[in-house]
Amino acid sequence: MNTTEDDRSAPLTGDGSGDWYVDDRCTNCDVARQLAPELIEEVGGRSEVVRQPRGAAEEQRMHAVAFACPTRSVRRRGGRVAAEWDPFPLRLDDAVSFCGHNSRHTAGANAYLLRRPGGTQMMIDTPRYSEALAARFEADGTVTDVLLTHRDHAAHGRRYADRFGARLWIHEGDLDAAPDADRVLRGTDPVEVAEGVVVHPLPGHTQGSVLYVADERYCFSGDSFYWSRATGDVEVAESVTWYSITELAASLARTTGRLRFEWLLPGHGDRTRLPAAEMARRMRELTARTQSLRPRPVDFTAVRW
Repeated sequence: MNTTEDDRSAPLTGDGSGDWYVDDRCTNCDVARQLAPELIEEVGGRSEVVRQPRGAAEEQRMHAVAFACPTRSVRRRGGRVAAEWDPFPLRLDDAVSFCGHNSRHTAGANAYLLRRPGGTQMMIDTPRYSEALAARFEADGTVTDVLLTHRDHAAHGRRYADRFGARLWIHEGDLDAAPDADRVLRGTDPVEVAEGVVVHPLPGHTQGSVLYVADERYCFSGDSFYWSRATGDVEVAESVTWYSITELAASLARTTGRLRFEWLLPGHGDRTRLPAAEMARRMRELTARTQSLRPRPVDFTAVRW
């Protein structure tokens, strides 16, 4: 059998054998570890395969990782992962799907599809763009709106909106990242952008950061807060706050009492589902913790994934 360059350079797993590996393009964005935490861990500031998949379910998770990774760093020896193994969009429940195909141009951010009554959908933030993906995403219904949570995730927004014939939304604080947006959110008051979908401006991570809450069940939090596997709790990425951690604390204090949701669906960091009362308690505690934080230099390596 011929040996490819990938075969020669691919690192082995701990027992000296293995098929799946992570190449040296990994940017440590955490996407792979979200999808297969039992198989992939952070080692030396990057993702590494620590155990090969066992059985069909774990093999499917590894394929999901390969198609979500923004640098396509999760690979199999000997060639490309077959397209028929692509599981995206991946349903999280009856109303929300994870888009996968995370983009290098959004630092590997997660994007979601939210199904609405009547068979339409909304896209929250953006995966990488391709015509084939756009067709796949609209297979479950017409996409009427592309909702951007903030400037870091604006890449591909206009292109997807034009492809779908959808409205593109962004807050005025980050308008320079999407100056041709169709709908511009203003101020700090919550606004209903569609029936059952409320946007809450949350300046802090960036000046124009917002979160979207749908049906008092789903919270698309952008980069404002996320679920940390390391702490087992809701956290803010205090070491990656571009605008103001003080403003983020004030935003949470203003907003947390208005929020009710079960699903936390961030742009970066892990997802989770908890009973609404439990989530509300954790959000109150997060708000209190954030009050004590002070500005610090940006440090991606300090994020507690």
